[in-house]
Amino acid sequence: MCRWLAYSGEPLQPSILVLDAQHSLVAQSLDSPLGAETVNGDGFGFGWYPKDKAKGGLPSLFHSTEPAWNDENLRELTQAIESPLFFSHVRAAGGPPIQQTNCHPFRHDRWLFMHNGTIAQFGLLKRDLTFAVDPSLYPSIRGTTDSEVLFHLALTFGLRDDPVEGMRKAIGFVEETGHASGVAFPMQGTVAVSDGATLWAFRYSSQGRTRSLFHSADIPTLREMYPDVERLSTFGDHARVVVSEPLNDLPGAFLEVPESTAVILEDTGYHHEPFLPHE
Repeated sequence: MCRWLAYSGEPLQPSILVLDAQHSLVAQSLDSPLGAETVNGDGFGFGWYPKDKAKGGLPSLFHSTEPAWNDENLRELTQAIESPLFFSHVRAAGGPPIQQTNCHPFRHDRWLFMHNGTIAQFGLLKRDLTFAVDPSLYPSIRGTTDSEVLFHLALTFGLRDDPVEGMRKAIGFVEETGHASGVAFPMQGTVAVSDGATLWAFRYSSQGRTRSLFHSADIPTLREMYPDVERLSTFGDHARVVVSEPLNDLPGAFLEVPESTAVILEDTGYHHEPFLPHE
């Protein structure tokens, strides 16, 4: 399907993770060992919050239909800025056309959203799902992907007040709608959401066989484990990343997120809680 990463911590030059890591996101766009597809070359997106939050704290976006490995603008941009929280996503199109409006992450006000996965038989369910989006939000849907509809369903169901509950209700509605139409396993995927301060990540599928998801270990712990790895000095003590698959081969550097789990990343670190669409 796709690969993505989300960073939160001290302001960082995004190219360090997106381009320069051992198994960077751009490297994964060419060769993704844990992905459903080896190559993710159907466009990419990059979203970031400003280093100076006094400027408003609203995220900016850059989308391209070029393969990530072939876009010089991505290198220029990710080397030119520093950000305390950013998303990046490389796409393997599963049906919707390759166009900028179908590239992740998606944005609404201060919120960023990206997804790796699918709503099964989306064409069959699309009308019912889209018509459930709040009328005030409907004009904001610019592309044709199931992911963007899922984002707007979550907004409709209260994501801005309670992201975990909003996602739970949205996915619950997707499953209810799918089952009513005979779709056995409607939902598949990992999701990242942020308001610029907190990062939420979700790993869930109706079948219980979700795409891979990992998060990094604490930087101070990694420095103790690997005192000779100079690259770790690049990162501040609060630097953390949630990723579709590990960015390096250091044992213990990345921890797998359990199935049916929500990860909440705040200044104090990670918090895991069970995630199911229904109580």
